Formats: sequence, C-alpha cells, structure tokens
Amino acid sequence: MSKIEHGRQPPSDADLKAWALHCGADEQTADLIAVSRGIEGAYVEWRRLERSGLRHAQESVLPLWERTRRFRIYSPWLIPGPVQTAGYIRALLESIRDRRGLSDDIDAAVEVRLEKQERALRDPGRRQFAIILEESALRYRIGDPVTMAAQLGHLVAMASLASISLGIIPATASRGALWPVEGFFLFDGELVNVELVSAHLTVTQPSEIAMYARTFADLSAMAVRGGEARSLIAAAMASIG
Repeated sequence: MSKIEHGRQPPSDADLKAWALHCGADEQTADLIAVSRGIEGAYVEWRRLERSGLRHAQESVLPLWERTRRFRIYSPWLIPGPVQTAGYIRALLESIRDRRGLSDDIDAAVEVRLEKQERALRDPGRRQFAIILEESALRYRIGDPVTMAAQLGHLVAMASLASISLGIIPATASRGALWPVEGFFLFDGELVNVELVSAHLTVTQPSEIAMYARTFADLSAMAVRGGEARSLIAAAMASIG
C-alpha cells in the first residue's frame, strides 16, 4: 500500500478489489477498476491529440467506431459526425485548424472522416444511430449559407435511413429540470466521449456511463420526430435565405 500511496507503482485490479472489500465498499469496485485502467486517456488535451495533425486525430477513433454497434449521440450545437456532409466537415475542421493553429492537412482529415462515416453506415444491420439534437444545432452556421443549407437537406435524407433515429428538441420545449447539457457520444455501454474547449474527455466508469444513458433517455423523451422534426429543419433552412 505504501508504494501505491506514494505513486511508486499503480494498483492492480486485485489490489482495488481487496481495498474495496476491506473498506466495505464492494459496490465501488467496478468504478475504481475502470478509472485505474482508463486514467491515461481519460483527459487528453487537444494539443496532444492533434500534434500530428487533424488526420491523425480522426484516425485515432477508428477502432472504437469499428467495434461499436449502438451509438447514442446528443448534440446541442453541431450536426454530429455520422450525418455530416463533406462541406460541413471541411468548414468545421478549418475552423478548428485556425483556432488551434494546427498544420494544414484538411484534405486528408476530411477524407478519413468521410471514410469513417461510410464504413459505419455501410451495414445498417450491424449498427444503429440514435441522434438527439437541440433545435439550435440546426441554426448555428458552420460554413457559408450554401454549405449549411446542403447540410440540413442531407440531414433530412439521412433521417430516412433505417439505421438512423433522429429526434430534435424544439427551442420551445418545456425543459423542467433538464436544461441542455454538454454534447456527448455514448458508444454501446462501453464509454462516453465529451469534447471540451481544451481537451477530449473519455468516461469509462460504469456508474457515470449509466448517468449519461439516463440523461440521453430523458432528452430523447423531449424530442420530436418525423414530420415535426422535418418542419423544424425546414424552418432552419428557410432562415438561411
């Protein structure tokens, strides 16, 4: 214990199980093990993740996307990756490049992102995407008006796919105690990804994953679908002019 407490060696799974047992806190064992295993990648600064360029950052998540079968995505401000157009992706990555002062590998990064998207959607029987957007995500301008209008039209088309369930929370929805929260991706029941201003956050503790799953379910219950969702998209397109 002295070596662990002074940081000379990390605790093993067996150490954590024994510690929780003797503290009378067996219910915390799974979370402690998850934290221990994922501590190196739990909080990764963008400057570290993107130091080799945006293409590398896109490639780094390919294994996770490949093994995930159920995606649950909540976005309050952006159209999420699986349903983005090439123009929207380019405009988004260009803004990231300029804001963070990154090397210019936009063409390669866009290509990787489109390939990731195509592979994820290739076999609809294997993967399902449940996407919940705030209405504001339809109106935040990414790129020029033509790019944004094309993205909204593409969103309508993608929502017709059997593998994609799209819900939109109207700006006028009664929020109750659930106001907009941070955008997140829930990959099966394995982990949650959250993008912060300065870093990329990965949540692996089972209790916290369960909190995100419950939050997604609550947000989903507030969303409209089908014709009502298409009407919100149409109104956002009309506002572009």
